[in-house]
Amino acid sequence: MDARVIIAKLRDEERLSDEEITWFANGLANGGVTDAQAGAFAMAVLLNGLVKEERVALTRAMRDSGQVLQWDLPGPVLDKHSTGGIGDCVSLLLAPAVAVCGGYVPMISGRGLGHTGGTLDKLEAIPGYRCDVSVERLQAITASIGCAIVGASADIAPADKRLYAIRDVSGTVESVDLITASILSKKLAAGLEALVLDVKVGSGAFMKTMEDAEDLAESLVETAHGAGCMTSALITDMSQPLVAAAGNALEVIEVMETLTGSGVTPALWDITCALGGELLALGGLAADAGDGAGRIARALESGAAAEKFGEMVAELGGPLDFVERWPDRLPSAPVVREVPALASGVVRAIDGHALGLAVVELGGGRKREGDRINPSVGLSELAPLGETVSPDVPLALIHAATEEAADAVEQVVRAAFTIGDAHPTIPPLVHRRLR
Repeated sequence: MDARVIIAKLRDEERLSDEEITWFANGLANGGVTDAQAGAFAMAVLLNGLVKEERVALTRAMRDSGQVLQWDLPGPVLDKHSTGGIGDCVSLLLAPAVAVCGGYVPMISGRGLGHTGGTLDKLEAIPGYRCDVSVERLQAITASIGCAIVGASADIAPADKRLYAIRDVSGTVESVDLITASILSKKLAAGLEALVLDVKVGSGAFMKTMEDAEDLAESLVETAHGAGCMTSALITDMSQPLVAAAGNALEVIEVMETLTGSGVTPALWDITCALGGELLALGGLAADAGDGAGRIARALESGAAAEKFGEMVAELGGPLDFVERWPDRLPSAPVVREVPALASGVVRAIDGHALGLAVVELGGGRKREGDRINPSVGLSELAPLGETVSPDVPLALIHAATEEAADAVEQVVRAAFTIGDAHPTIPPLVHRRLR
């Protein structure tokens, strides 16, 4: 095998064999493929695309480039993945709720990417929480509690880790084929029996149009099925933040209020039940998605999901009393500032991408790999679509480390809201389901 021959075939739109794709993925993992060759491969895929069989082969090869987990548990091994959005903290509710319902959820998650927040960054706002654990520790916690939300170890899909870094610096992040293989190789390496995908669409998502979201959802579902994992996808709305906050500790507050019933966020609840219901049905733990959604709702209502979340936090190094004392345990920013509207009217549109970048600017995300995150900063009390605002009613609250940091983003936050006279049409939370 020769990397140059494989790249040339992609360049000339010739089909690659499974053996060629496997060889290249192993070369990514073991260093046999150079950075230049990896970049050329990624660009050729971006420009010419892969057919279904090649996409499935690449996903399997990257999955098999490292350790693939094996399980012997009394229930199905299940997981969920979101393509990312603003205020999207569903995983923190869904994993414990599914565990309460009899599923086992080894959720390998990621950090913030671009303008979107990362599940691991949110959890690390909890003092002591450790996301970096060994595969053996992940398996032990999942078996004993039913769920564990952690980062990928170096042994999980190393070919993807290498190619992901190359894509980030070679202008090839947008390839649907490479996005598909990247997402699924890590998820399927966890040894899943079923997977539900939350493909976001709208101003706060990577996929801004329904056409792009449908292309990605169809690619993900088709490829996962080809790789042997039962999968469905929901295309869900991200034309406004899912919760009224953006920022790590601030989103954990929304999660804890919903888990404990002290301040339920309806959109967060509904999306969690919809995704969780679909997952329980796929895993044979519910008759259908509607029955599954009811089971997830009962796990949340009863407090059982909150208790399970607390067990997970404690096992991963967080406070033993986090569920009872979370308001005292989460960090808070020293500067909190209102962002008033400059005129009266109705919120007609929200630029979620701009809000996400404002959080990054405050220090709640990374501009460069390795940047340290301030978990306390961000935005809260974000006005939703259709809200009537005025100079006396703030569009949002800025949580900042300094007054200067708040100054730097105030106008950006204000400009993210389009104010008018007519009420907008509020999009549905779930646009489409694909199986």
